This record gives sequence, structure tokens and C-alpha cells, in this order.
Amino acid sequence: MSPNPAPARFSLAPHALWQGIRSNARSDVLGGALLLAATFTALVLANSPAAPWYESVRDFTFGIPELHLELSVGAWAADGLLAIFFFVVGLELKEEFVAGRLRDPRRAALPIAAAVGGVVVPAVIFTLINAGSGADALRGWAIPTATDIAFAVAVIAVVGKFLPPALRVFLLTLAIIDDLIAITIIATFYTDSIRFPWLILALLPLAGFAALVARGVRAWWVLLPLAIAVWVCIHASGVHATVAGVLLGFVVPVTATERARVRTGTDDAGRPVYDGMAAHFADRWSVVATLFAVPVFAFFAAGVTVGGLEGLTSAFADPITVGIVVGLVAGKPIGILTTTFLLSRFPALRLDETLRWPDLIGMAFLAGIGFTVSLLVGELAYGSSSVADEHVKIGVLVGSLVAAVLGGVILARRNARARRRAAPASASAV
Repeated sequence: MSPNPAPARFSLAPHALWQGIRSNARSDVLGGALLLAATFTALVLANSPAAPWYESVRDFTFGIPELHLELSVGAWAADGLLAIFFFVVGLELKEEFVAGRLRDPRRAALPIAAAVGGVVVPAVIFTLINAGSGADALRGWAIPTATDIAFAVAVIAVVGKFLPPALRVFLLTLAIIDDLIAITIIATFYTDSIRFPWLILALLPLAGFAALVARGVRAWWVLLPLAIAVWVCIHASGVHATVAGVLLGFVVPVTATERARVRTGTDDAGRPVYDGMAAHFADRWSVVATLFAVPVFAFFAAGVTVGGLEGLTSAFADPITVGIVVGLVAGKPIGILTTTFLLSRFPALRLDETLRWPDLIGMAFLAGIGFTVSLLVGELAYGSSSVADEHVKIGVLVGSLVAAVLGGVILARRNARARRRAAPASASAV
């Protein structure tokens, strides 16, 4: 008589647990909560007796010098782990352009234009405030131009349950285009010199990766070495290594059903199989980005030593800090709302009929939550751990916090009003 099989719960529990983790990892609220927790922990450590330990871990250097890969732990997080985040961003961008909201130019025109306005105005404000501070200070002009998708969408998820779904679509489209502009800015303006042999060499593993995914190959042990090779070559070329993630995301094919995340079954391990390569990779790697890559980057990037009231006073005496805060809190909403208002006067570019201007005002303030990409641009502009970079972190944290509070309060009030309107309708339906 064969031995009794193990109870099903023991064999299925690890898989069920992992499925639960993956399901929750796709939550906008969880992504924002982890970012907030990582940021808070870093700030506490950097301003406590544990600061020397935190700094020694962040600045510990290791790697392969011959491949230009002898980096600190903080640099590995910014250059390496954020490449995973940008890979997911690249997948989302291609999905949107091929099968999503950006496929119809007329539907996407307003949020696309709003994203451009939300980049230009903060950059102009920062430049005007720092015009008399010299060329070095002006290197940070792009810091207040970014929107952090995870934080902004998390706030809407928390306070905006009864708000029009079109508002979240508008914010997502705006933030996606914002990321594309940020990637272009990083590759164009924050690359001091390009080593073209390395850049050309990167095309070989990139072409191999593209050919395999086009043929439907999903095996990580085949694709991951090629992806790492692309990253190594891009990093060695002098172009910021996060661009490698975007390129890898762009070469993944997208099907017409991609946006629906059509589930076609399960594999031998019981994992879901999706129709479309982009959906498959997004399902796998968005978990890594949400649970690990972005929080770890935030943990090592946000640890600024404030120095109490005296430190804050010193930081806000620096035009760099002021330019960032004003750019995020005022520049982003001014640019977004002005562009949207002007272009919505054209009949072909009308706003969704469910959207109201108070909703858009709240959303525009949320777009001023810079954080992840703003911190990255700050490091590229002024160098990690420099005095200017410390002031950048204070400016980004303060500006993002103020923008989040203002946007959250406005949308919470709008949400409360929408909830009261929805209550009689639901009661009458019963």
C-alpha cells in the first residue's frame, strides 16, 4: 500500500502564499505604503545614533572595476534595482502605445499635453529661482519635473474610491508620459560622455533578447543573462543604466489583448499564464519592482541628515531647495492645469464628461509628488552625498509631502461629496 500523500494544504500553501503576495503587490496602496515606510525608516536612521551604520552600508563599495561596475550599495540600488522598475515602466509604455490609452491620439492628447506642461513649467520655475546661483546649481533643472506613479496613484486609491474612473486614467496617462520624458532627459542631459563601442556592443544581447521574446521564449535562465549583459554594456557606455530597462521593455511584443491581462491557464507549477509576453513579464517583474527594487532604492536614496531646525533653515536658504519645492508644489499643477484648460477649448480635445475641474486640481497637485525619479535626477545632477544632493532630498521630500497633502485633501473632499450623492442612488436601488 502506497503511503498517504501529504495533505493538500502543505503542498499548496507556499504557492497560495506567493499568489496572495503577487495579488497584493499589484495594489496601488501597497506600493505607496512600502515607499513611505522605506523613506521614513531611512530618515529615522540617518538622523539617529545609527547614522554611521546606515551611511557605511549605503557607501560600501564592491563590484568589477574592469567593467566600470565598482559601485556603492546606494549606486547599485539606483543604477541596478531601478532598471527593474524602468523595465516595468517600459512594458507599460509599450502596452499603452500599442493596445491601451495612448493608442487613440485624440483620447490621449490632453493628458499627453498636460504632462509636457507639467514638465516645462517646473523646469522654468527652478531655472528662474536659481538663475543667479551659477551653472552648477542649474544642473538640477529637471528635478521637479517628475511624477512618482506609485505614490500619486496610491493617494487616489486611498481617498478617491467614489471619484470618476476617468480621473485615474488621466493621472496614469500623464504619469506614463512624464516617465518617458524623464527617461529621455536622463539619457540626453545627464550623460557626460558616451563610450560608443560599449553602446554598440549592447545591441547584440538586446537583439538576442528581442528575437527570443518575439518567438515566445519565457525561460528566465535564458533571458536574464542577456538582460544583464544589456545592462552592463549600457552602464559601461556612460548612459544611465536605467535606460537598459526601458529598452528591454520596449522590445517585448504586445498583443491586442494585452491590456485585459487575459489569463489563458496555468503552467506546471500552478502559476498563471497570460496571453501576451508583455503581460507575462509585467506580472512577474512588477512584483519585484514593488516589493523590493523601488523600496530599497528609496531606503538608500532618502536618508538625508536634516540636522534639526538649523539644518532645515540652511537647506531652505539654498535656492536649489526652494526651486524644487516651488516647482513641485506650484509648477506641476500650474503647468498641467493651464495646458489642459487651453487645449480643452478645442472641440476635438474635450475633457471626459465625468471630470470636473476641482477633480483635476486635486490630481494636478498629486502630480507634484516627485520622489523616486526626482531623487535619481538629483544624484545625477549634483553627485551622491554632496551638500547640494542633501538639499535636493530635503526639497523633494518636503515638496512631495506638501503636494500629496494638498492633493489628498482636495480629492478627499470631492470623494466625500461623490459618496453622499451615491448613497441615495444605492438606497433607492435596494
